[in-house]
Amino acid sequence: MTSRTGWLLRGLGWGLLISFLVRPQAFAGLLIPLTHDGAPAIYDQGDLLALASAHLGIVLVATVFSTAIALALAIGVTRGPGRAFLPLSRTLVGVGQTFPPVAVLAVAVPLVGFGATPTLIALIAYGLLPIFENALSGLEGVPSSIREAADGMGFDPLRRLWRVELPLARPLIVEGVKQTLVISVGTATLGSTVASQGLGEVIVAGLLSDNTAFVLQGGVLTGLMAVLLHDTVGVMTRPWMRGMA
Repeated sequence: MTSRTGWLLRGLGWGLLISFLVRPQAFAGLLIPLTHDGAPAIYDQGDLLALASAHLGIVLVATVFSTAIALALAIGVTRGPGRAFLPLSRTLVGVGQTFPPVAVLAVAVPLVGFGATPTLIALIAYGLLPIFENALSGLEGVPSSIREAADGMGFDPLRRLWRVELPLARPLIVEGVKQTLVISVGTATLGSTVASQGLGEVIVAGLLSDNTAFVLQGGVLTGLMAVLLHDTVGVMTRPWMRGMA
């Protein structure tokens, strides 16, 4: 794909997403064939733009927390005595992927109540593994000769980590963050089952009312958001990658 084609597709994607959220009724004609018995073609039980904003907001907040926790763990288990805790850390970050998100929500609701909080907990838990494993691979993949060269230049352990190891591990870390974003966008739709605002409301409303148009628009908006977020992070971090060293 050429650069020009990439930017064209990127612009079309964002344009389609924003247009649907701002003026959803303009797309009603495309969805009417999927309705029956006079049901509305466009979700009318809430504002789509507000729901998408809430969905995106909780995903970004969860990803920030997942990144901070996973990076701290990865750094900790690649330093001296911390290496002994690598198996335990792998087990802990893998818990979120072991249990279905619905199970995490079911456990969290009695503890923190309904709303955005249990959804945030589930997203953080679910997003740890990709970032942790990628950060671990990146940090452990730094050649020993480079570490020795940094030590020979008088770098203390903290400076070596910040100036040498993390920059070299950066591409893998960013890939882990991108994976977590995609996972979180999809998983956040389940938040509607515990009264968390998001695009999951549209899908659930469609399932309950047998309205395929609702299900389709909720699914398409969620999928488009995931793809565009993944792409946008890649574009935003590209100059950062080029200036790594």
